[in-house]
Amino acid sequence: MSRKRLTAEQIISKMRAIEVLSSQGQTIAAACRQEETTLQTFYRWRKEYGGLQVDQAKRFKEMEKENLRLKKLVADLSLDNAILREAASGNC
Repeated sequence: MSRKRLTAEQIISKMRAIEVLSSQGQTIAAACRQEETTLQTFYRWRKEYGGLQVDQAKRFKEMEKENLRLKKLVADLSLDNAILREAASGNC
């Protein structure tokens, strides 16, 4: 069975549906089965997206991408700086 990649909006809507079903008296496990997700996935989603609205989740993902880009930029600049220091000291 192929693995599905869900968007943040889809994840939040599935989490809401599971929470609604559990508030109606179903167990979390039964609600997860009804929404076709595993219990472990639900708890992982709840840890990452718990309490977020759809627009907040979108912004969160955008900020993660921007953070990754900036980390790569800092790593490249640090490497360039180290190379220039080594060349300036005459260790070549």
